[in-house]
This record gives sequence, structure tokens and C-alpha cells, in this order.
Amino acid sequence: MKKIATGLALAGILVSGTALAQPDDWPRDLTVGTASQGGVYFVYGGGMASFLTDELDVNVSGEVTGGPVQNVTLVQTGEHDIGLVTLGPAFEAWTGQSELAPGLEHKDIRALFPMYETPFHGITLRSSDINSVSDLDGRRVSVGPAGGTPGTYWPRILETLGVDATISYAGAADSASQLQDGLVDAFVFAAGLPTAAFSQLAAEADVITFGFTPEEHEQVLEAFPEVSAFTIPADTYSVQEEDQASVAMWNYAIAHQDMPESLAYEITKTVLENNERMMQIHAAAAATLAENWDNNSFLPFHPGAVRYYEEIGIEIPEDLRG
Repeated sequence: MKKIATGLALAGILVSGTALAQPDDWPRDLTVGTASQGGVYFVYGGGMASFLTDELDVNVSGEVTGGPVQNVTLVQTGEHDIGLVTLGPAFEAWTGQSELAPGLEHKDIRALFPMYETPFHGITLRSSDINSVSDLDGRRVSVGPAGGTPGTYWPRILETLGVDATISYAGAADSASQLQDGLVDAFVFAAGLPTAAFSQLAAEADVITFGFTPEEHEQVLEAFPEVSAFTIPADTYSVQEEDQASVAMWNYAIAHQDMPESLAYEITKTVLENNERMMQIHAAAAATLAENWDNNSFLPFHPGAVRYYEEIGIEIPEDLRG
């Protein structure tokens, strides 16, 4: 597979004395596709890359991308080794319906491990009189970067709810700045909790977060079978006093089927057996647990990942073995 060397990879991180000896068929460098700065993928993927560098004697680097829609194609084409994806865009790519590569069935991607759920929610200035998704009608709304999960699904959600908003696309950090500067009226997103850009806005500006009303919630769940009901707990952000209704998608780390089996095994094992270390990277990794493997219903697991799951007593169904 093609390898992309970044400055982060070249800078390197000193390999610990306990790192694994590198087998001959392993690449010397690995690239992890993350997303825009200010989102959870950027933090989770970059931190995981540093952790794997320490443990596996391979230079692993996180790379900023447009998010899951782009990540799945970068793995399919061999340009990235690992991609962070939500299952909605991954399923569309698997079936040849990717917005980035329409008609190309991404049949070479394989699941490694579950990451966490991505809930959909929004943030706005308290003075905006926006309290729900329906209130976005006629407003200027940033939906995150094009090619990411929020940039793909929020326009569809708004259309389903009959909300006619002026949509713009930008990374999480840029969207937050645009909200503060009055360039947009609201910023809706989808990422693991807490979302860094939302937390920063809550600390710097007079904002509120919002989810879905009961009526909106019901409509979205009916229209999008790839999402499930989710509650954003009170106090997730300093400005959030009550639970908020949301919907969410599961995130998985994926690799190309040609990744050496032993490498896929060690990556999966290292991440899943060090949950405390992963949670030091981001709190959303609390759900990065082997027991959550079954939230994936269509994407075959890499043989190396299957070997690890079976070692710990998890039987992967035949139709999910890559």
C-alpha cells in the first residue's frame, strides 16, 4: 500500500524499551486518517498514533482529513493504513454509494475495533433564540467539514425535518470561530463527547447547546435506520444543565484487507487492552471496549482482529470474518 509520510511521522516518538520487535512484513510507517482540528477524531487519532508508536516500534502518524467519508476511501485505495469512520458513511462506501467515490464498492476495508458513539447535537449563542433543530429554519448553519459524518448527515436531517437553513461547511475549530464572530447562527456537529470545539465555546462565549425535541427525535429515528437513540448527559458541557435527546452512530477503526495479519492483531490488542491509556487521550474512549464489537452488522473484521477477539472468548460470526 502507498504510504504518506508526514512531518509528525518524521519527527517520530522515541520507541520505548518494551516495544515489540518489528516483523519483516510490517511497514515502517503507518498513517491514521482522523478529521479536522477541534473534533474528537483529531484528538483520538493523533493520541492513538503516538501510543501505537510507543508500543509497536512503528512510526504512526495522525493526518488531518475531511473525516469518515474521506477516510474510508483513503483506506480502500491504500493511501492510508488506518481510518477512523462512522458506520453510516462506511456502509454507503461499502455498497458503492460514497459521495466521494460514487460507484466504487469499498470491499477491501476491514474493521479492527469499536471506538465510541457519535451523537448529533448543536451549539449557538444564547442571544440567538435557537433552542431546537427546527429553530434553525432560515438561519445560517455550519455543519462541519464536507466529507465528514456531520457534513454528510446534518443536511439530510435538516431536510427530513423540513428545515430550510443556509448551510456552510468548515472544520470544527473554524466553525466555532465563525459562531463567535457572528458569521453563522449555529454550529451543528457530530463527534464523541465532549466535543473540544463545544467545550471551548462554552468556556469563552455565552452559548447554549441543543438536541432534538421529542417530535424531531422520532422523525429522525424513523428516517435513518443507521442511527440509534442517544442521551447527552447533563453537564457534558458547563452550559448544559439537563439531559438532551440525540441520535448517534458507532465509530470503528478500519484497515485495508492487505494489512499484515500480525500487525492488525497487535493494533487491535494494544488498543483494547489499554483502555485507561486510551481514556487519557479522550474520554470518549471509555466505549473503546472489545464487548462493543457487535455494534457492527455488515463490515467484516480483519483476520488479525478476529484472532484477537477469539483469544479473549468472543466468537465473530462467519459473515463478519474478513
